[in-house]
Amino acid sequence: MATTLDTSGPRKGQPATPRPIRRRGGIRGREGAAGWLFVTPAIVILGLFLLLPVIAAIWVSLADWAGNGSPLKAGFVGLTNYENLLTKPGLSQQNLAMSLRNNFYYVILVVPIQTVLALFLATVLNARRLKGKGFFRTAFYFPSVTSTVAIMTVFLFMFISDGVVNQVLAWFGVHGPNWFNDPRGVLRLILSGLHVIDTDNPPAALVNHGFLGMSWYDWLAGPSVAMCALIILAVWTTGGTFMLMFLAALQDIPDDVIEAATVDGATRWQTFRSVTLPALRPTLFLVITLGLIGTWQVFDQIYLTGGGTPAGPTLTPAYLSYGAAFNDGKWGQGAAISFILFAIIIVMTIIQRIVMRDRKTLPRRRRFRPGAATAPEIAYPAGGSR
Repeated sequence: MATTLDTSGPRKGQPATPRPIRRRGGIRGREGAAGWLFVTPAIVILGLFLLLPVIAAIWVSLADWAGNGSPLKAGFVGLTNYENLLTKPGLSQQNLAMSLRNNFYYVILVVPIQTVLALFLATVLNARRLKGKGFFRTAFYFPSVTSTVAIMTVFLFMFISDGVVNQVLAWFGVHGPNWFNDPRGVLRLILSGLHVIDTDNPPAALVNHGFLGMSWYDWLAGPSVAMCALIILAVWTTGGTFMLMFLAALQDIPDDVIEAATVDGATRWQTFRSVTLPALRPTLFLVITLGLIGTWQVFDQIYLTGGGTPAGPTLTPAYLSYGAAFNDGKWGQGAAISFILFAIIIVMTIIQRIVMRDRKTLPRRRRFRPGAATAPEIAYPAGGSR
């Protein structure tokens, strides 16, 4: 058993000899072993139901498994599934390009809009003089806890050719489209309506060049009309969840910090920009990260609207992976699409982390150097006093 030396000093009449003291036994004496004992069940469960399936999926993406029998008996084909998707022209590559285009516009529109909307709602609900805060919090959060199938059914009836949305547009003399079946790009429609481009004679430089088998003219067409309806749905259903996150972060900001900025002469906008937003940086990073992951993995709305057919107006990589595996029997290609999607999410998360990092933080080697600043100086608004 491990021992320590008692060096508190000799007693009267005794020689100054260190005397070993036994350390207390029990669970406190074996904290490391006890910790591993408690986390072992979680490690085993994660290994069986998370790590092993991921390893199996990697193997499937490198094999030609058709879904029959054990995937371990499938033939190894290497990177053929990835080559068919990324380098070889064909239907598989075209479908991947179409799904990436649709999902890309979905991400760059949903994430900023839902983040700004959630922050705005949280700021409004954080006001001291607002009455009925509990009602508004419940009302804004209710779409987030409602069944996706129920919400999607309501939206389908609203956005059909003779639905409520088109009837409202008809009051203003606008003939609404068949929303969930319209593959036309919104940006292309706007530019064509402004006579900036001619859809009958598009620019040859954009038509003759492209990426992943799709011309730049199609890449720059913007989100499809069908995808715009799903964008509205996504913002409405997710804004309430992120609103609660921002609201919790706003309530953690000390009141004296806001009052100090007000006393120094800062306006509401200056206080929000220089005090509130920096305090919300960790929550903002969390909200954007969750938004990126959720929007790149969108599946249930696509499935409930018909799977992106015809012409793939709402086709996404997640649904394309599902369709390739379960509908077409190309399990290797479906697994390869899922790992391509995983790589895209990782890259975008890293980029977001780099963009949102705090550049005012001192380098690690300068933080504790004698004479170096230990905290960033507070920037006061113009005309303010310290």
